[in-house]
Amino acid sequence: MRAVPTHCPYCALQCATSLHPVDRPGAVEVQPRAIQEYQGGPTNKGGLCRKGWTAAEVLTVPDRLTTPLVRDAAGNLVETSWDAALDFVADRIRALQAEHGNDAVAVFGGGGLTNEKAYALGKFARVALKTANVDYNGRFCMSSAAAATNRAFGIDRGLPFPLADVAGAGAVLLVGSNIAETMPPAVAHLEGVRNSGGLLVVDPRRTPTAGLTEDGAGIHLQATPGTDLALVLALTHVVLQEGLADTAYLAERTDDPDALFRSTASWWPERAERVTGVPATTIRRAARALAAAAPVHGGAGAFILTGRGAEQHSKGTDTVTACINLALALGLPGRLGSGYGCITGQGNGQGGREHGQKADQLPGYRSIADPAARAYVAGVWGVDPDDLPGPGKSAVELINALGTTDGPKALLVHGSNLLVSAPRLASVRERLASLDLLVVADVVPSETALLADVVFPVTQWAEEEGTMTSLEGRVIRRRAAIAPPGDVRSDLAVFAGLAERLGGVAFSTDPAEVFEELRLASKGGKADYSGITWDRIDAGEALFWPVPAEGHPGTPRLFADGFGTPDGRAHVVPVDHRPVADDLNAAAPIYLVTGRVLQHYQSGAQTRRVAELAEAEPEAFAEIHPRVAAQLGVSDGRPIRLRTARGSMVLPARVTADVRPDTVFVPFHYGGAGAVNELTNDALDPVSRMPEFKACAVEVTAVLLAGPSAPAGSWGPGSRPSLVAPVAALPALLSPGREAP
Repeated sequence: MRAVPTHCPYCALQCATSLHPVDRPGAVEVQPRAIQEYQGGPTNKGGLCRKGWTAAEVLTVPDRLTTPLVRDAAGNLVETSWDAALDFVADRIRALQAEHGNDAVAVFGGGGLTNEKAYALGKFARVALKTANVDYNGRFCMSSAAAATNRAFGIDRGLPFPLADVAGAGAVLLVGSNIAETMPPAVAHLEGVRNSGGLLVVDPRRTPTAGLTEDGAGIHLQATPGTDLALVLALTHVVLQEGLADTAYLAERTDDPDALFRSTASWWPERAERVTGVPATTIRRAARALAAAAPVHGGAGAFILTGRGAEQHSKGTDTVTACINLALALGLPGRLGSGYGCITGQGNGQGGREHGQKADQLPGYRSIADPAARAYVAGVWGVDPDDLPGPGKSAVELINALGTTDGPKALLVHGSNLLVSAPRLASVRERLASLDLLVVADVVPSETALLADVVFPVTQWAEEEGTMTSLEGRVIRRRAAIAPPGDVRSDLAVFAGLAERLGGVAFSTDPAEVFEELRLASKGGKADYSGITWDRIDAGEALFWPVPAEGHPGTPRLFADGFGTPDGRAHVVPVDHRPVADDLNAAAPIYLVTGRVLQHYQSGAQTRRVAELAEAEPEAFAEIHPRVAAQLGVSDGRPIRLRTARGSMVLPARVTADVRPDTVFVPFHYGGAGAVNELTNDALDPVSRMPEFKACAVEVTAVLLAGPSAPAGSWGPGSRPSLVAPVAALPALLSPGREAP
């Protein structure tokens, strides 16, 4: 076996790697690729993070799924054949749809699926199952940024410019992004802006990314959780009121410049300080630094980038909109070396939402409610447009409907681990248990797979061919280096096998053939892949969509000549701050926030099985401020109980001044007793339908443990918990004043 060029299986940075043979069946060694894949170098510049270096370990984990499983009469998952498993699932689907209608069967996809599998999943739902009930876990990840950019720019591509452009900027504002842990190689692109002192980071924690602002490299704006929107409105207020805006740009390239002034006029920094806890002087300094870097003032360029910390709120779309409005005020979008962008999280978070596995979309980022789009895609699929279902339920709404009187009775899950990644897990568990049929296609026995009636073992990254789309909108190749173990097949084989048994349109299992169909189906859409071929990618071309013809070079930078709106102008959408849905109260006086750690990815189903990563961060923990710890009487490693309106859990305390006194942080990568989404809120953003993972009120109490071999108050094996007094809502403990209603 020769070295195979491919990309890391984890985040949307999609670091270039090569897989090398080793003397062990089914195993490879991962090495970074430092080739110049396009002008400015690849996104990872020849680097990998700890997850990327150890990615090959997941290929050979001891509990890798290799044979289809079905639940027997005793309730156990037992091995079966593919034919038996597919026959069983198809028979149950037919029976349930005959009794309850086509929408009785739902499909749930994932942002890690290749473009080919995401496309086939959406087609399978609409054509083979004829159900409207299809959505995916990208609803938990990118939906707020997608909604905001679509309504402002008329198009949604995470970064509408190559990541390498950021390296030349004079200022970068990161709102709710911790790239130093989520995608460490990307930090190399921030070296220039740090040297100029222009890195601005908004985060309630002093994360490793916020730490990059130290020693004169920038400013950390440590805002109260859930107040990013107020902070950005105040930054925009300073830009506009101090005459720092690009007024010519606003007049020429936006539809309503006056709306910016009206919507931010009351957000003077002193008011924002009362809401966010960020000093007014710091807000002014940050706004002026950002403006100084803008092209209108002769600066080197400026970027505003958002991440999940800003987006996973019931007002996430409005928060991103405020960031876009700030970028417009400074004249950044569409300018070389400047702009607004969203840092995509999941490996194929960009491509995964472009080709039809989203509840309201058809391939090419077309709206399923658009008659012209329906007619075109139906023609590609060889079906009557009237036979295509309409828009379905968003992810949380779909989950909440499972097993109800009028809701789906069966769910097919591909590339998602709902029992860790969805909010309000007690309800999710109840809804999944109420189904007549739960089918999960996965690589390992995830928490969700272990609850299933049927489990299909499917291929993973190094065992399959296909394409992915990076955070830049660049389409790249995933290449197979080894054969899958046992009786493992692709998700494409699941779709094809079930479609054959259900009758109707045939589905290909060849990813190259599927991509050719995807090209045609996307032609003319916003995300037009019709000019992209595997041969062009394999020849080394850097192809950023849209690529509307085979001779087209691709579009690395959007918006230079206009936006994707009907009038070609960016649309200014006025927004205003509002509190989190589950705000602080006397019983729950501290905010719970969730996020990631360097060692793990998403639900942890893969990384928790890699020994090096699991040993580094073996269990969930709760970061609390030393003042909170002192009031509770707990030290580092001692247990505390977190309780919200949705549940409670006991975790070891990690005492650190890196978190605000009014904030507790818990990573979300763990299942079972460590699953923080037992506590999170499923309140939805009214536009994107994103649940509010990122902030809710929590009661924090110490746990005294006593056992036969442990002294009272210690924490050890066999101990039994008992609660002591909760932390009080002392004004001195919390942020500087929260604005009264």
